[in-house]
Amino acid sequence: MAIWGSLIGGMIGLSLGGPFGMLLGSLIGGKISRARSSSGFKSFAQPQQIFALSLIVLSAKLSKADGQISKEELIAVKDKLKIPENEIDQVGKIFNKAKEESAGYEPYAQQIAQIYRGNINVLEEVINILFYIAEADGNVSNAELKMIEHISQIFGLTEVQFNSIKESRKSSDKLNPYVVLESHPDDTIEIIRKRYLKLSKEHHPDLLMSKGVPQEVIDESKAKMRAINSAWDQVQKLKSN
Repeated sequence: MAIWGSLIGGMIGLSLGGPFGMLLGSLIGGKISRARSSSGFKSFAQPQQIFALSLIVLSAKLSKADGQISKEELIAVKDKLKIPENEIDQVGKIFNKAKEESAGYEPYAQQIAQIYRGNINVLEEVINILFYIAEADGNVSNAELKMIEHISQIFGLTEVQFNSIKESRKSSDKLNPYVVLESHPDDTIEIIRKRYLKLSKEHHPDLLMSKGVPQEVIDESKAKMRAINSAWDQVQKLKSN
């Protein structure tokens, strides 16, 4: 896959700032200054590389949130990011380094929020995929849920936006359509339709890809779109009764 071949090697010698720069610097032996701004990271690295690196690091932090790292979660990271066998070693180095270091997830979440400032739909997709990773062992623990929710807060997502993402993870027959559509049962069909159209646009796979979400992980945005469409169908039926 295109995003993996130069994830580490392609960044050697670049002045990457913030916690991501420190992490990569420790892996490649470079001297990265903490004083550097995160803009260097954004300027030199490709958007898809940034997104992939963000998911690897946050997934590593999430995998130990409840004090245990399950085999299922590790497999989910590999499968969700569609990491080819020939790139497992280098991606594994990033994952393990992020998992073992003493720094928490907060500095990374803050840098991601800076990098994607103004692209709230991309940040929502990060949260969406973190839920996928947490669900891999069949249960999202309270510790994992709290961590994902805190990351969403650092990203600047509202409680309504976070609940919409969480609710959309359910099967179509169990989800609350109003929560998914960031609406209320008392809202008129016209108001809910506007929110449906807005969400459909924001979570369209083509838009997300244009903003740096890699093709490798775009399936989860398609799942979000299916939840949005299912919720809209349900609301129309409920409002017509």
